[in-house]
Amino acid sequence: MPEDDAARPAAEPDAVAARAAAEEQSAFSHPPVDPDITAAYGDHPDQVIDFYAPHGGEESAPFVVVLHGGAWRAAYDRRHITPFADFLARRGFAVANVEYRRGGGGSGEDADGSVAGRWPDTFDDVAAALDALPGLVREALPQADARRTVITGHSAGGQLALWAAARHLLPADAPWRTERPAPLRGVVALAPIADFAVAEKLDVCAGAALQLLGGEGQFAERQPYADPALLLPTGIATTLVQGRTDVVVPQAVAESYADAAAKAGEVVGLTLLEDVGHFPLIDPAADACAVVAEEIAQLGW
Repeated sequence: MPEDDAARPAAEPDAVAARAAAEEQSAFSHPPVDPDITAAYGDHPDQVIDFYAPHGGEESAPFVVVLHGGAWRAAYDRRHITPFADFLARRGFAVANVEYRRGGGGSGEDADGSVAGRWPDTFDDVAAALDALPGLVREALPQADARRTVITGHSAGGQLALWAAARHLLPADAPWRTERPAPLRGVVALAPIADFAVAEKLDVCAGAALQLLGGEGQFAERQPYADPALLLPTGIATTLVQGRTDVVVPQAVAESYADAAAKAGEVVGLTLLEDVGHFPLIDPAADACAVVAEEIAQLGW
C-alpha cells in the first residue's frame, strides 16, 4: 500500500533526528585516548594541552592544533575529541589537543555550566595557548614541524580556530590582537559556528553564540571581537568541511562565512559532504573523518 503523502513530512524529521542521534552515538562511543604528554600553558586546571606523537616514527611531521567543540559549554571537554586526535597521529601528524575554559564554574545561572563560554576567559585561553605552543611543542614533541602548522576545530572549536587565525584583524583595543598573521599553513574548520548572526537566527546550539558574548545586552558590542565572519580577509588558507545533513550547525552557517570571505576578496574552500551530519567529521569510524584528514594533509604536508 502506498505511503500516505500526508505522513511524509512528519516521518522525514524523525528519520533525520534518528540519523543524527546515531551519528552522535558513534562519535562518542570511542574510549578516550590518553596523550603522550600533557603540558600547562597557565595556572587554571583547564589551561592544558595534550600532545600526541606521530605514530609513523617521523623525524619531522606536520603539526595539527585541535580545538574541540561542545558549544563552549562545560559539559564537553577535550576528552571527547581525543579519538580524533589519535586518528590524526596515526596518520603521521604531530597533534596538540587544546583545552580552554568554558561555561561553568561561576555563580547563579552559570554555576551548572549550561551557559556557553566564559567572557573573556575562553578567548584569553585560546590566545594564550596558541602563543605558548611554539615553546611547549619544542619540548613535548620535537618531531613536530611548527613551520607546517594547521589549526583545526569542530563546531564551537571551528569558530575558535577561525578566530585564532584572524587575531591580526581584531579591533585595535582587543587584548588578543597580534601585529601580524599567525604563522599557519592553514585552517580546516569542521562544521564551524562561523557566522554569529546566522547562528543566532537559526538558534544554533540553543543560543550558544549569544551566551558566549554575554547575552543580548553585550552581543553587538562584543561581536567584532569574536565573530569570524567579521574578521576577514585573514590571508591564511582556509577550508570549511560541512555535512549537508548537519542539524546541529546547519550548512547555511558555513555558507554565510564563505560568502563573507568572498565579499572581502578571499577565497575560502567549502567541502560539502553528502549524507553527513555534525559528528562524523570527528568520528574515526566514519568515512567523513578520512576526508577531514585529507583536507588537513593538503595544507600540512
